[in-house]
This record gives sequence, C-alpha cells and structure tokens, in this order.
Amino acid sequence: MLIKEYRIILPLTVEEYQVAQLYMVAKKSKESTKDGEGIEIVVNEPYEDEKSKGQYTHKKIYLANSLPRFAAAILPASALVVEEKAWNAYPYCKTVYSCPFFGEKLTLSIESIHKAGRGEEDNALNCNKETLDKRVVDVIDIANDPIDSKDYIATEDPKIFKSEKTQRGPLDTKDWQKSCEPVMTCYKLVHAEFKYWGFQTKVENVIQKTGVRDVLLKAHRALFCWIDEWFGLTIEDIRRIEEETKNELQKKISEQNEKKK
Repeated sequence: MLIKEYRIILPLTVEEYQVAQLYMVAKKSKESTKDGEGIEIVVNEPYEDEKSKGQYTHKKIYLANSLPRFAAAILPASALVVEEKAWNAYPYCKTVYSCPFFGEKLTLSIESIHKAGRGEEDNALNCNKETLDKRVVDVIDIANDPIDSKDYIATEDPKIFKSEKTQRGPLDTKDWQKSCEPVMTCYKLVHAEFKYWGFQTKVENVIQKTGVRDVLLKAHRALFCWIDEWFGLTIEDIRRIEEETKNELQKKISEQNEKKK
C-alpha cells in the first residue's frame, strides 16, 4: 500500500472552499461527460449516522477514453467503470473508489480535512503512528507546479488570473503561499493499494501520480480561477446546481448508451 498526504494551500477561507469545491465538482463533471465517458450521479442525498451527518453521493465514472486504446480494447466493460462513494461532513470528508472488475484487489480511499492556515499541521487527520511512519507528505502548489502542455488552459492559470469580485491573484511569485490572505489548506490522506504481485508498486505509483495528484492540481487550479463564478453562492444555490447537473449528466449518459446500441 502506498500512502500519501497531499496538502493544497489556497487563498480562500474554509467557508468559501465548501461552496467552491462543490461548484467545481459539478462543473468538471459536466465538462468530462462526453464521447463515451464521464460521470453518472446515482445518489446525492443527506445522510446521518452515529458518527456524523452531511451529504452522501454515489457516482459512476466511465473511463473509456481515459485509458490507452489497447487497454480499453482488451479490458471488459466492468473494468472501465469506477464507483465513487463519498460522505461529505464538511470540513471532513471521506471518499472511497472501487472497480467491480478488480474487486478487493484494488482499493483507493481519500480522507480530507479543511483547515485555516498554511499547511503547518503535521497530523491534521489524527493518523496513528503506523500511518504517520508510512505516509509521504506532498505539498501541491497550484500556481508553480508543472502541468502537462495538453492540460494547460490559460483561463485556469493562477499565475495570470486576477479575480474581479475579490481582487485576489495573480499568484505570480514562488512564495505566494507564505503571504496570501485569506489562506486555508486541504489535507488529503490517500491510501492506494493494488494487490497484484509484480505490478503492485508500479500501479500504486501511477494511481497516486496520475489518478490523484494530477487531478487535484488541475481541479484546484480551476477552482481558484472560477472564483468569480461561485463567489457569493449559497449552499442552497449549490444544491440546485447539483440537481441540474445530475439531470443533465443522466441525459448525456442515456444518449451515449443509445448510440452504442
């Protein structure tokens, strides 16, 4: 198992991030649903148990065009679908990913906590000593970390973006994380495990790099640069947007399935 803790420092308040993250997820879901792949929202509803209460979501993620062509050609359909189940009791959230084809041989879980500050807390998620000894801390810089040229979008570049509504940005210095105000950090503890002898280390590293870190970097670059779209929205506004997004995605997925027949 490979355990990493990603720390994403942002020029936002913890309260702002709650709305920003939900808005970003809805918009990214719509953008990524096309040409046989994308996201289907199965459930999005409040939950409450003995430990917490918040919003529960169950999604299906279709990966047909995200894999190399040879892999998509030889793998069964069940291997091209990932299920995401998330319990969002903000500022804490737990997300679990699974793939029916691999069963218990492939597991990916993410625990997140969102706190004010510049990522200084060494054990924000109250990990035990065994986990602390195994984890690798990785601080993500949304402005300065390299991004693949094919993924670069100028309007989602924090180094050149300036918000009209908040006057935040551009994040054009190497040490912007040390001076920006307001400031908060997303702490994300990620467990990745692939129980196939001979492939475990390589696949776990690919999952952490391509499946998690790269996604977090791109998503949070967009989240900041979309601030003028979500700033001022309420949770009620977000729930309405989520419901509209769910209906739109269901329609897209249905149309894509019809084309396959």
